Amino acid sequence: MLLQIQDGTLSIGAQTVLAHFDFEIRGNEKIAIVGRNGCGKTTLLRLLAGELSLDRDDHSKAQGILTSRSLTTGLLCQQAFSDTTITVEEELLKSCPCPDKWNRERFTWEQEYDRLFTGFGFSKEDKRKRLSQFSGGEQTKIALIRLLLAHPDILLLDEPTNHLDLPAIEWLEEFLINFDNTVIVVSHDRYFLNKVCTQTADIDYGKIQLYAGNYDFWYESSQLMIKQMKEANKKKEEKIKELQEFISRFSANASKSKQATSRKRALEKI
Repeated sequence: MLLQIQDGTLSIGAQTVLAHFDFEIRGNEKIAIVGRNGCGKTTLLRLLAGELSLDRDDHSKAQGILTSRSLTTGLLCQQAFSDTTITVEEELLKSCPCPDKWNRERFTWEQEYDRLFTGFGFSKEDKRKRLSQFSGGEQTKIALIRLLLAHPDILLLDEPTNHLDLPAIEWLEEFLINFDNTVIVVSHDRYFLNKVCTQTADIDYGKIQLYAGNYDFWYESSQLMIKQMKEANKKKEEKIKELQEFISRFSANASKSKQATSRKRALEKI
């Protein structure tokens, strides 16, 4: 088990976003986070990135977030850069693990840097441009490159296909499919989720349900579950109506008062 949350609760201010939920990452998985707007998808990413903490509950047996080892996480943020006056190369070199430009590790890192940079549609000459010379969408691409170069144990992506053209999206899909570590994605692009993700975490009513399958598998499974719940509710409503009619008809009947009382108890249980 790479990461595990048991009986966790997460609040923002006075509002509880996720209540007594379970979540786990078993290994190098590609997980899509789905749910209605405002349900807590981005909040979950921020929790996993270490920006937020679970609520403290002295009555809970939960131990917070458990990990099998020390983990690194990387979250694609909307506010990409604090200083846009420096060049792309200056920004990306901040994350280079080896300062010695003649070191073999540095050479390997720069090869990957070039592959990522050109993969997102930039030319090598663009490295020398200042960040301020790029549009917001292009800066998002550069921030994503910086994140991918770091190879975090858990890569957290919030709407990564925003501002990307089709070739860049297709390139990113292939990169993430072959990425060795865990990827967790929030996206409205169902085609992207279908291509990349092998598991789906559905956030609903403050709980998280994990499905083994891509977006389409989750959607079909959730629709089947909704259908089954509707059928169960319909049968329950029919039973309630039947009990209410019996109680209304025979509660004043001395010979059937015991049966009416029994049905009242059954109705209370429903």
